[in-house]
Amino acid sequence: MNREIYQEPLVSRYTSREMQELFSEKTKFTTWRKCWLALAEAEYELGLTDIITLEMLDEMRANIHNIDYDMAAAKEKEIRHDVMAHVYEFGTKCPKAAGVIHLGATSQFVVCNTDLIVQKKAIGLVRKAVLKAISNLAKFSLEFKDLPTLGFTHYQPAQPTTVGKRNTLYIQDLIMDLEYLDSFLGQAKARGAKGTVGTQATFLELYHGDNEKVRALDALVSQKLGFDAAFAVTGQTYPRKLDMKLAETLAGIGSSAHKFAVDLRLLSNLKVQEEPFAQKQTGSSAMAYKRNPMRSERMTGLARKLMGLPANFAATYSNQWFERTLDDSAIRRMDIPQAFLLTDAILKLYINITSNMVVFPKQIERHLRMELPFMSTEKVLMEAVAKGESRQEMHEIVKEHSLAAGKVVKEEGLENDLLQRLGDDDRIPFTLDELMQLVGDYSQFTGRASAQTDEYIREVVVPLLAAREDQMGEVDSSLSV
Repeated sequence: MNREIYQEPLVSRYTSREMQELFSEKTKFTTWRKCWLALAEAEYELGLTDIITLEMLDEMRANIHNIDYDMAAAKEKEIRHDVMAHVYEFGTKCPKAAGVIHLGATSQFVVCNTDLIVQKKAIGLVRKAVLKAISNLAKFSLEFKDLPTLGFTHYQPAQPTTVGKRNTLYIQDLIMDLEYLDSFLGQAKARGAKGTVGTQATFLELYHGDNEKVRALDALVSQKLGFDAAFAVTGQTYPRKLDMKLAETLAGIGSSAHKFAVDLRLLSNLKVQEEPFAQKQTGSSAMAYKRNPMRSERMTGLARKLMGLPANFAATYSNQWFERTLDDSAIRRMDIPQAFLLTDAILKLYINITSNMVVFPKQIERHLRMELPFMSTEKVLMEAVAKGESRQEMHEIVKEHSLAAGKVVKEEGLENDLLQRLGDDDRIPFTLDELMQLVGDYSQFTGRASAQTDEYIREVVVPLLAAREDQMGEVDSSLSV
């Protein structure tokens, strides 16, 4: 590492080697050569045998990875055109084929098709990581499906849910993201062989006006590059609207991760659930006792950057005048790799955190104990009415004691003694022991949370993971209900 110049933190600190390699110059320039080879092969197979020979094709195949980067850089500095610099450099390795490299094509033939190839592969890595995060969350949800915990609305204590049920909400968000990834891949096609402004004029000339040969060339090149289809029409580039949808899709993953990470940071503050904390990890340089949720904080920071990128893509798309303008080039060189690298970094953290989250049941019970007396008052009222008491009178008495108990908790920092107060009031037809039995197990207040978790994991998540085993690499066999 050169420590005298700026290093991109996404590469030096946060992202996987696999994603970094996809956006490397090596991947880009070798893929350019594969595009040139695919075009030459297709042109040969569709009849240009008087121009292109098998010997030329063999020469090109043998030199896909034989790149003199210094020569290409020197040529680009001279002619100020990166694609033509690499056409020249490739030609020096393929002297017999030099005259047919890039035949009939425009620069965006290699640039656009390469971008689309790399994006497809990057989406595959993203999808694999999303599935792993879903798998981790599913295991966690099943493990804690029965553990009651306070629910929150407006970040104020609300009816209890369970720890497992809460985490099914994060799974559902990620499954929506997964579906949007699928939708994007369904829209992503090859640019194919479209010519300078998308009219295929040069290819029509090569095939002496044979429209069907030109259409076949477009389809065959796209097939050779790994696509089922090409965009039916383009300008000079593939539609930048697709880039906008890509950014929105990846930013959606960022927003899902941000929601999860912020919730975990709040839970960490309550000391009820935490991200993993390494044995020798230091939370603070000054406060040695601290267990800062640093991974979750990093997730929110990275996600904030990712969620801000779609505006750039929208501006780039909407400023593509007519068939194309070059102001898309510089920003796309930064924004597309960054969008994928940010997503990769975020999902690495998501997987890491969900692999070993820590739950503190006693602390959860403490919070429930503090708040549940308030939440149980409706049940007390109903049972009192069943004993023949007036609901209105009981409501006033309960309200009186609830306000008093709340004041003691907030102003004096004491425990919630509402049940004690009600038990001591002769107007309430229950002793303290009877009230405690009435309130009973916390789980009676969680409704169908546990059952919903079981059903969701069994009916939705497990089948989804099984169906996508080839995308994930493996499915956790312990996910069963």
